[in-house]
Amino acid sequence: MNAPPYERLGLGAAARRVAESVSAIVRLELQLAAAEVKRKLGEIGVGVGLIAAAALLALYAVGFLLATLAAGIATALPWWAALLIVSILLLVLVAVLGLVGKSIVQNAAPVVPEQAIEEAKLTQEALKNGKH
Repeated sequence: MNAPPYERLGLGAAARRVAESVSAIVRLELQLAAAEVKRKLGEIGVGVGLIAAAALLALYAVGFLLATLAAGIATALPWWAALLIVSILLLVLVAVLGLVGKSIVQNAAPVVPEQAIEEAKLTQEALKNGKH
């Protein structure tokens, strides 16, 4: 009776074949991962492009809404007065948003991982107390 091929190879040759098979499987898995990442990055790129287009159109829409507001005010006042009112409203909005943003940034600064530092101090104390 003939032995199966894997029994005739010997231990060294069988180990080599297993190592080659594992190596081939790892290479294929890496190629699969690379292809998947490339596909996902392409999808993300398309999504980011669509979001950028939406943001640009939203900016135009805001401009048209402001023009509509000015045109509505212009039915009761001269054009220059309507445009001045809309401009002043925009400047007030800019000032409010800027001050709120500045306040948020000042409250967040400095950027120090306070909780992590506190945990490190506690760990250091625990290690010191554990050694004594």
